[in-house]
Amino acid sequence: MNDTEMILRQYKPCDAKTIAGWIKDKEALYKWSSDRFGDYPISADVINHKYMECNGDCTEEDNFYPLTAEADGRVVGHLILRYTNGDKTTLRVGFVIVDDSLRGRGYGKKMLQMAEKYAFEMLGAKRLTLGVFENNPPAYHCYKAAGFKEADADEFIFEINGEKWKCIEMEMTPLIC
Repeated sequence: MNDTEMILRQYKPCDAKTIAGWIKDKEALYKWSSDRFGDYPISADVINHKYMECNGDCTEEDNFYPLTAEADGRVVGHLILRYTNGDKTTLRVGFVIVDDSLRGRGYGKKMLQMAEKYAFEMLGAKRLTLGVFENNPPAYHCYKAAGFKEADADEFIFEINGEKWKCIEMEMTPLIC
């Protein structure tokens, strides 16, 4: 994949059907979103309600940025950015997903790199954070490849489907040249 093959654009409600279609089972839903969207199966209406009517569960109006990646005219990935602090210096990356038929081809890494550039250069973030479940090694390796490092943070354990899932906190700061 070269640099011109992918664009990162603002999320549109019509993207929700495609994104929901990538979530094939309950485990995939929880790895993608923890418990933020309720139970499986997830629908386009549920995603759009969360994003369009609930502002991604963010209390401040201007701190939620859902983004969609396109390549060759088709939706290939999705993620959100949201501010986690009042002074708008830390952005949380979340709901990262790539079309399962395209995984392993670099789309996730490229999408994250484009989001990083947007966050640091356009939104003025000083730090990006994300959480990844320990039982999701492909996502963990994608985040590492995109430049995220494990953060020195408290351990978070989530109770999901009667199991305990450890969440690894990761972070990134802009490179200073």
